[in-house]
Formats: sequence, structure tokens, C-alpha cells
Amino acid sequence: MELTDLKIFVSIANEGSVSRAAERLDYVQSNVTARLRKLESELGVSLFHRHPKGVTLTEKGQVFCDYASAILNMAEEAVKVVQEPAEPGGSLTIGIVETGTCGNFMNALADFQTRYPAVSLSLSIGTSAELLTKVLHHQLDGAFVTGNIPSSQLIFDYSTQDELALLTRQDTPTFPKLAETRWAIFPKDCPFRSILQGWLRDEGIALTNIIEISSLEALLSCVRSGLACTLLPRSVLTGEYKHLGTFPVPERFRFINTSLIRRKDRFASKAFMAFVEMIASTGL
Repeated sequence: MELTDLKIFVSIANEGSVSRAAERLDYVQSNVTARLRKLESELGVSLFHRHPKGVTLTEKGQVFCDYASAILNMAEEAVKVVQEPAEPGGSLTIGIVETGTCGNFMNALADFQTRYPAVSLSLSIGTSAELLTKVLHHQLDGAFVTGNIPSSQLIFDYSTQDELALLTRQDTPTFPKLAETRWAIFPKDCPFRSILQGWLRDEGIALTNIIEISSLEALLSCVRSGLACTLLPRSVLTGEYKHLGTFPVPERFRFINTSLIRRKDRFASKAFMAFVEMIASTGL
């Protein structure tokens, strides 16, 4: 059994298809199939259920996948440790929620790249739930997420508190009647949505009159047009959305944390620690 066998196996598991795994790895499909059969023969078990639309892991296949992924991640970490340059360099993959990009983040990113041109930076935008999953699966060096993220597997390298506000179209004269308000919100698992739901529940109102929107730009455009209101950090009020109407929310629902997280067992490169230092000094 070789690392290449594990890499092929994990790729098949992630793609749910031998052909898609071969395409992603840029391998000949017949070779991928042969390596998988050889691996299953060595282990003496079937790792996948085969069906017309692809493959799914068997119970033992899932257990083996967890170990195989851990082994591949450790091998990758070992290479990074021994090849770590004297100065910050190499690849750095950071995730961030879309609302986190509205403040000082992009300026900080530009300063970081100017100071450390040898760092190859990749940015992944997603929801807090998506980014947390990617961090836990070793797909990101770190990520900025919002809300309470309890996990014994994580280190919090930076945290800041954002103030939330009820956002309306620019010319809204008075505080909206909550029971009659239509809400533009992100899909489920969004912490802003959960906070809004809790606030309305305290007021005896169900969050039912909603428009689900997955894009921040589209959501803010919806608010600007007067089609709906929303609950978001004040930091999103930039550019063409700077003059949206804002109203305070009750104290217990007014603040939310944004934190930079990483796995405890993931190697923190010089590039990552330099990034943390930059964010700590400039803020989001």
C-alpha cells in the first residue's frame, strides 16, 4: 500500500465516482480502477458500494477513509515542516465569510501581499458552516467565521466583535413594524439568521415572511430597493450601500464575534503566523 493508493481512494470517496476522480487527478481511468481493486484485495474488504450513478463508501470504507485522510494530511504536513523557508513563503489558503470582506480585510490582504510577495495566497468565500467543515477537513489553513464555534479541535488566533443593525432602504423614517416586515436572509445555518430568529421569537413573531438569498450583494440590493429588511453587521455599509437605513437592535442580540480559526494539529507556517500578526495589527 502506497500513499498514491490512499490518494486515489480518498479522491474516489470525495468525488463519488471513479471517472471523476481520475479526471481530477489527471490519471487514466483504467489505472485508477486497477489501483482501487488492488487496494481492496490487500485489505480483504470492499471499500465502495458500486451503483449506476457512481460509488458510495461501505461502512468499513468510511472508517478506512478517515484514517487514509489523516495519513495523507500528516504526510503533507511533514513535507511543509521540513521545507519551511526561512522567511514567510509558500502557499496559504484562507477562508472568510462574505460579510467579513466588507471592512478593512482587503486592504490588510493587499498590505500582506506587498510585505510578503513570496506567499502564494488563495481566498475561499463561504458560509461559517462551510468554512468550518473545510478547516476540520484540512482544506484550509485557517478561516474567518462568525458566531459561536465550539470545538475542541480548534485554535482561535484572532477575534473581533461586530455590531449588528436592522438595515432598511435609505428613506425609511421610523422603526419598521416587525410583525409586518419582509426579511431578506441568508440560507439556513447562517448565524445572522439565527440571531434574527431569536430576536423575533422574543417579540412573539415567527420568521416566516422571508426571501432567501445566498449572495451578499443581491441581499443588500434587495434591501436598498425596499423589497425587504435584513439583520447584518454595520461593517457591510460601504460603497453604494453606505446610506442604507439603520436601526439598533436589542442589546442581547446586538453583537456577534468573527474569529480566525485553525485546527490545533495543523502546522502553522511562518506565512500563516505572519498573516495572523498582520490581521491583529490592522483589524478586519
